[in-house]
Amino acid sequence: MDVQKCFHMNGGVGETSYSQNSSLQKKNSDKAKSITLETIQQIYLTTTPKSLGIADLGCSSGPNTLSNVKDIVDEIEEISRKISQPAPEFRVYLNDLHTNDFNAIFQALPKFYSDLKDQRSPGTPPCLYMAASPGSFYGRLFPDECLHFVYSSNSLHWLSKVPPGIYDKEGKSINKGSVYITEKSPPEVAQAYTQQFQEDFSLFLRLRSKELVSGGGMVLIFLGRDGPNHIDRGNSFFWEILSRSFADLVQKGKVEEEKLDSYDVHFYAPWREEVEDLIRKEESVKLERIEMSEIETIGGAGISYGRKVAMAVRAIQESMITHHFGESILEDLFEVYGRLIDEEMMKQDIRAFTTVVVARKL
Repeated sequence: MDVQKCFHMNGGVGETSYSQNSSLQKKNSDKAKSITLETIQQIYLTTTPKSLGIADLGCSSGPNTLSNVKDIVDEIEEISRKISQPAPEFRVYLNDLHTNDFNAIFQALPKFYSDLKDQRSPGTPPCLYMAASPGSFYGRLFPDECLHFVYSSNSLHWLSKVPPGIYDKEGKSINKGSVYITEKSPPEVAQAYTQQFQEDFSLFLRLRSKELVSGGGMVLIFLGRDGPNHIDRGNSFFWEILSRSFADLVQKGKVEEEKLDSYDVHFYAPWREEVEDLIRKEESVKLERIEMSEIETIGGAGISYGRKVAMAVRAIQESMITHHFGESILEDLFEVYGRLIDEEMMKQDIRAFTTVVVARKL
């Protein structure tokens, strides 16, 4: 399966869209908001550019993207007032795969610009220029030294592809019955996922160091795990439950077993030492900060946590699942998935983690 052609968050603003089901991601980015703003402030004061280049990599199509942009613009303009300097112009590049619903973002821009204008004195609109930069962030996206700040939230746990190491000589997955690393997965599966992450993350760092100016920096927020064990009570748990949900449909005759055996996700949640080691090996960037925080397990008004997670995962995975299994199983699959999560949450404590990385170009 070609990830770049098939993978995208659900577009639009409907009930199953990413726009309506990204509150969990919003909570993750909000928890790191102070780190993000502190980092962009330091970069601005160090480089003092007249034109500030910012890239949001893996921006998707929901309201979170413009909310993050507004926070950054407000922060820099406030700092500019404090140091009695004119605010810079803002060049903001929104990046995601070509299949992303960029139109949903652009349609929200008139109100976004209007809100920015309303909170300022007459005649002082911000110089803010926004553009889409479609493509994989595992490839070059921008010219040399044109960015001051790179931001990526809830994206770098997505690999460039399903690790080729999980396939045998005949091209069949050795990870039968599972969509990710589980207790019944052969050891080679975890090794393959680890290797793919190492290759992808190292490439990401190397490419961004070329695109950043000297003194530029990054804030990277992505899912992680709290130790070396791949089978944790966190992010791998949710994929295990998805595997069990598929198995339930296999048992009911709604999904072919061979179809399940050949489906694997392009996801990896690294642990802290993996990330630190890879950044140390990339000589063009320096790790300035790394933190991990636990993701809150709360539901919403009139909705259980399991249902909330099911809607969020559907908004993310629907494109891939539909491509492989067809659309007919979606309602049944995510009904089972939400129920199983709620049942497991009653039995055990689930601790999913987010990793926040701050790095600067040397």
